[in-house]
Amino acid sequence: MNKYVFFLFLCIAQLFTSCISTRDLVYLQQKGGVDTGSNISAVPSKPYRVQINDVLSLSIKAIDPKLVSIFSTVEGEAGKSASALYFDGFTVDDHGNIRIPVLGEMNVLGYTVDEIRLKIEKQLLAEYFTKEANLFVTVKLAGFKYTITGEIGSTGSKTLFQDRVTIMEAIANSGDITLTGNRKAVTVMRQSPTGVEMHDLDLTDINVMKSPYYYLQPNDFIFIKPLKQKTWGTGKTGLESISTFVSLFSLATTMFFLLTN
Repeated sequence: MNKYVFFLFLCIAQLFTSCISTRDLVYLQQKGGVDTGSNISAVPSKPYRVQINDVLSLSIKAIDPKLVSIFSTVEGEAGKSASALYFDGFTVDDHGNIRIPVLGEMNVLGYTVDEIRLKIEKQLLAEYFTKEANLFVTVKLAGFKYTITGEIGSTGSKTLFQDRVTIMEAIANSGDITLTGNRKAVTVMRQSPTGVEMHDLDLTDINVMKSPYYYLQPNDFIFIKPLKQKTWGTGKTGLESISTFVSLFSLATTMFFLLTN
């Protein structure tokens, strides 16, 4: 009889350790007794520096639109799709250059979009226009691209048309992390001049907003690892775990009586 009680105790203990806790599912929790009314100081994100294969969107305006129409990417570019901007934009080649009509090749590798804008304005004013033309130059990345895979609703490369994207926005745009996804160790891989940087984020902790990786950079790669419960196969919820252990207990009982008779 004691053996049966001990076996039942083990099953109950395993039941509580196998199902996924709410603490593993809720984002941005207050931990360590932090006041729920506390403010989280924003971490300034580093300006993105253009890399090879990036696509830039260029718009130049002046008093006379006809004078500058040849320089711009396309008219009405704000309503263009990602594929249209890819074909009509200026792609950074393997040498870090883009080719702009009339201006020719310009090296932009390692520059921010603001630095590229100033560079183009300076060359236009020096070679083709005067200040009276009232030039207005806009340089943007042709969409904010990131790639996400693992335990997420929708995997693959995504493009958002905004300048800043947080890890939470990227996950929400990809269908949210599944129940078996590990929200406490979301890996962000980022290309840098010195190589690939990797960092794990705990999205269940509100202090993740202090991390420099909370704000993504274009071309970041995000990997959502699975929880151990998925490997165990015991169930994501308490009900699923109970069903699993009831089945195992029934099988064990049947085998016991067959072997003892």
